[in-house]
Amino acid sequence: MPWEAKNTMNLREEFVSLAATQALSFSELCRRYRISRQTGYKWLDRHKAEGPGGLADRSRRPHHSPLRSPEHIEARVLELRREHGWGGRKIERRLRDLGETEVPAPATITEILRRHGLIDEQASQQRQHWQRFEHAHPNLLWQMDFKGDVQTLKDGRCMPLTVIDDHSRYNIVLSACSRTTTQVVQAALERAFRCYGLPARINTDNGAPWGSPGAPGQLTELAVWLIRLGIEVSYSRPYHPQTNGKDERFHRTLKAEVLQRQAFSTHEDMQRALDRWRHVYNVERPHEALGMATPITRYACSLRAMPGRVPEPEYGCGDEVLRVNASGVVRLRGQKLKLSIALKGLQVAARMSEKEDGVIEIWFAHQRVAKLDLKAPKP
Repeated sequence: MPWEAKNTMNLREEFVSLAATQALSFSELCRRYRISRQTGYKWLDRHKAEGPGGLADRSRRPHHSPLRSPEHIEARVLELRREHGWGGRKIERRLRDLGETEVPAPATITEILRRHGLIDEQASQQRQHWQRFEHAHPNLLWQMDFKGDVQTLKDGRCMPLTVIDDHSRYNIVLSACSRTTTQVVQAALERAFRCYGLPARINTDNGAPWGSPGAPGQLTELAVWLIRLGIEVSYSRPYHPQTNGKDERFHRTLKAEVLQRQAFSTHEDMQRALDRWRHVYNVERPHEALGMATPITRYACSLRAMPGRVPEPEYGCGDEVLRVNASGVVRLRGQKLKLSIALKGLQVAARMSEKEDGVIEIWFAHQRVAKLDLKAPKP
């Protein structure tokens, strides 16, 4: 740098004073102060015109910025950022959806946010873009999970239950739950089914209440209820949360835009906040994975309505129908097969496998729950 960072004004005043003595040639004096002759004459001219005050640094900001975004647009950008925590692309799309005509480009909006100190550069660099498989139509797959523990000031821990439609990213369920029991989840799903209809499949992780951590592969009471409604139940691979990736990504957004931005006194307070934000997420918030469209523009209710009563499973005339005993066991070909205590008193069907020779498959409604290999030695 031409000037030392410290005592810059003193150095400039010293330079002007020495130049007035003409003890050294002007070129030599500039060389010793490590500045160009042009810079030296600039300080002499300013000192002559304005005195010592003319040696201070001046703003390089232009007097006119014809390409600068209008002030009301900048104010709206900052308002959306502070209200939702969105980035440049979402804010740009939302401004257009709101009918603004002078909308800056996403990169310009990002610079506005950076200029006002509203961007964490480290967090921005750590962002990753994932390419995920997407089902072709709404309600082919719903993803379901709990969003950890959130502490409230009066009511203690709360676990938001979330359900996301895979195709549209539409949030089906967002419920502040005090417990993670089968009854709580079933009640929330029943309300969703009556409003949106039945999906073809629901995917969850392997934890309770939808999975059986102590007995992998065995159906839970909740899974049995879903299967009887005609819904296929699937589970993520152990230690692979990306299998339920869209709901996991939804949890990140929920945490950033709601849970980290405010404290909650009671579960009711949290539910009110979740209800407000759910509308923003589904209806207002542009979604990058949807080409900046909103989830509601991609979602449609299922044509499969929630039945008035849960039907009994039906099987084909070629099936061998068996009843599960109170221990969750069926007898087949002289062997005992442990299925699930949740199936006690219900009927299952045994049929020969179409893919494996000498294998009998056990089905509950449309879901295979076990198989018996007749070639294997008996235990």
